[in-house]
Amino acid sequence: MRRFPVVSSDTELNDRVTRICERFGSIYEPVFLANLEEALEYIRYELPEFQLVHFSDSIVDGVELIQAVTEDPWLHYGGVIGVYARKDARRIEELPRETNIVTMIRRGEFVETFFRVLVLLHKNRQILFQRDIQMDFIGTIHGNLEMDNDPYNARTYASLISNYLFNSNYIDIEMRDRLHVALFELIMNAIEHGNCGISYEEKNDYLHDYGDIIPLIREKCRDPEIGRRRVAVSYTIDAEQSSFTVEDEGEGFDWRSRMEDRETNLDLHGHGIRMTQHYFRTLKYNEKGNTVSLEVQHEKQANAAPGLFSQQQPEDFSPGEVIFHEGDVSNDLYYIISGSLDVVKEGQRIATLTPDDIFLGEMSFLLGNRRSAAVVSRTQSRLIRVTKNAFVSGIQRQPHYGIFLARLLAQRLSRINVQVATSG
Repeated sequence: MRRFPVVSSDTELNDRVTRICERFGSIYEPVFLANLEEALEYIRYELPEFQLVHFSDSIVDGVELIQAVTEDPWLHYGGVIGVYARKDARRIEELPRETNIVTMIRRGEFVETFFRVLVLLHKNRQILFQRDIQMDFIGTIHGNLEMDNDPYNARTYASLISNYLFNSNYIDIEMRDRLHVALFELIMNAIEHGNCGISYEEKNDYLHDYGDIIPLIREKCRDPEIGRRRVAVSYTIDAEQSSFTVEDEGEGFDWRSRMEDRETNLDLHGHGIRMTQHYFRTLKYNEKGNTVSLEVQHEKQANAAPGLFSQQQPEDFSPGEVIFHEGDVSNDLYYIISGSLDVVKEGQRIATLTPDDIFLGEMSFLLGNRRSAAVVSRTQSRLIRVTKNAFVSGIQRQPHYGIFLARLLAQRLSRINVQVATSG
């Protein structure tokens, strides 16, 4: 169960939040707070992964709440899902630039949009749960996002990534807007022309007749083969630059003809990719046209602090490779960047860890015991080995991660206890 605060006194909105969360079974549990102090106290002591804030609420001032959150480094943790009425659109601009915005939802579009946001967060938990932690700990963020052919995903992911770089002071507001446009266009091209196989001419005719491409995308996705295709977005963010790759599962895309500079082009679409090429000279397609990449150079930051474990180099492990054996002396903790890893005790797999679990080997590491189980890489995996000295020094610099690690341990033990009770 993932509890999250809903800062709202709007009974109708709160009822819809409850109903939407019920569609996910026991995954999400909203906690409703209609008082500013109560909301701050909850965020301060529970450190939720994300919070839903009603910025047009008649009682709770959402802008004041977010300003208080961003002024306290202890609370720079979870993402913000905002809800607002159209009349309050300008108030949203008053939010501090450090605000970790996931998405902003207009009140009239809440039901359908909020459900999609929860689906995205459930499938890609690490983008919120780890991104600041990963930057603090190792100085580099690695991420992989996978999405279906829903155009809403393109806008949400583009916003999530571009807002993160802006709020981290890596890029200015102009570059944020350019990057948002670029990522949105590249993801939409992957959906439309890649996975759905919509030709340039077919899209142009459809837009001329109907004005909106989304119904055609949904019609194409009724074909099971097309509907199963996915778009993958991978990224690496460090202090100097960010790099992004968008890959689809289609037959390829005629990118050369679309990147030609045709100033007299009067078609209803096709300008996005040339705009992206104009903004980012690093734009590159593979020969087939189903993979595209670009790089963004960050602004210089005099006060940029290195990651806590930035000197630790990532280690790659092949499927079946043993990370450590049961009974080994425990000197190191491992941070999970990517992959899937099995925890094996007395020859039996008792758990599988992924980047959502953040660390592995932390219990024996902290208790000073020998390894209570072996860990074997199930897939190709990448880990950061963290020594005890490096970890203790890191906690001294960022004390709140001590509580964060304690929460991880408690959650891990709770999950194991449930598994043991169920199997028994």
